[in-house]
Amino acid sequence: MKSTSTPRGKGPAKARRKTREEINLEARDRKRQKKHRGLAAGSRAAGSDGASGGGNQNKHKDPRIGSKTPIALGVTEKVTKQHKPKSEKPMLSPQAELDLLETDERLDALLERLEAGEALSAEDQAWVDAKLDRIDELMQKLGLSYDDDEDIDEEDEKQEDMMRLLKGGN
Repeated sequence: MKSTSTPRGKGPAKARRKTREEINLEARDRKRQKKHRGLAAGSRAAGSDGASGGGNQNKHKDPRIGSKTPIALGVTEKVTKQHKPKSEKPMLSPQAELDLLETDERLDALLERLEAGEALSAEDQAWVDAKLDRIDELMQKLGLSYDDDEDIDEEDEKQEDMMRLLKGGN
């Protein structure tokens, strides 16, 4: 008669066993999927944009690495020179600077305004004073004075007077 097992239609169906070929096929599929999970192997694969690998090296190179300048490792006796700030004007001889100051158009215009009795602004007055002080310094360096021209004229007149006296006593 019939066995006392569960009827086929009412209970859970028996799972069919897979054959060895099916198991092997599924294993190969899993292995293939695992293989493609990571990044491509090797460092050359990352920069394969250009045709030749040598041309792209300069673009990615870090400029901070590999300086060729020598560096002193120990204490050296050599003292580094401190740079003097360069002056705005080139160094001129005192005579050349004096000539420039005497022919300065702005200074002449401001001095004419002062002689005419006009009042100058504080900046202009300070500038004129500074230039006149510089002219005085340069004239002292060169051994000149304001009265040199007049002294020469007076000396010439004295010599002429002496010549007249010596010649005939007019």
